[in-house]
Amino acid sequence: MSEVPVTTAVRFLRSHKVTFVPHLYDWEEHGGTKHSAQSLGVDEHQVIKTLVFENDQKKPLLVLMHGDREVSTKNLARFLGCKTVQPCTPQNVTRYTGYQVGGCSPFGTKQALVVYVESTILALPKIFINGGKRGFLVEIAPDVLQVLDPTAISAAI
Repeated sequence: MSEVPVTTAVRFLRSHKVTFVPHLYDWEEHGGTKHSAQSLGVDEHQVIKTLVFENDQKKPLLVLMHGDREVSTKNLARFLGCKTVQPCTPQNVTRYTGYQVGGCSPFGTKQALVVYVESTILALPKIFINGGKRGFLVEIAPDVLQVLDPTAISAAI
C-alpha cells in the first residue's frame, strides 16, 4: 500500500490516539459508497457517508449514514424540531468542513459541527469512513465516533 495521506482527519485521529486502518482506492466521480465498497471488497452497509446539511436557520450539521441508505430530511427536520433540513451545496460543504464533496470526513472539520449518527451504525463490528480525501477511507471501530460527541438518531428511509 502506498503511504497514508496526512490529511486533517488523519491528524485528528492521531491526536486522539485512534487506531485506524487506512484504505486507498481509485476514486470515481459519482461512484459513491457503492464504488468504494466494491473497490475495497466490503459491504456497502459498513461504508459510512458523511453528509452535510443545513437547517432552516442555515446552521450546518453532519449526519453519518450507512452507504446503502438515504437520509430522510423530513424525519431529520422533525427530530431537530425545525421546519426543513436540506443538503449543503458543494461550496458550503467545503466552507464548513474544509473538505471536498466525495472526500468529506467527520474528523477535523474546519468548523466544530453538531454530529448525528444513524444509531444502527454503532452496532456494526467495524466501519469504513472517509479519511479526508477522495479515494481514502479509514477502517475504525464504531465506538471511535464517540470522539465526535454524536447524537444517535434514526434518520434512514
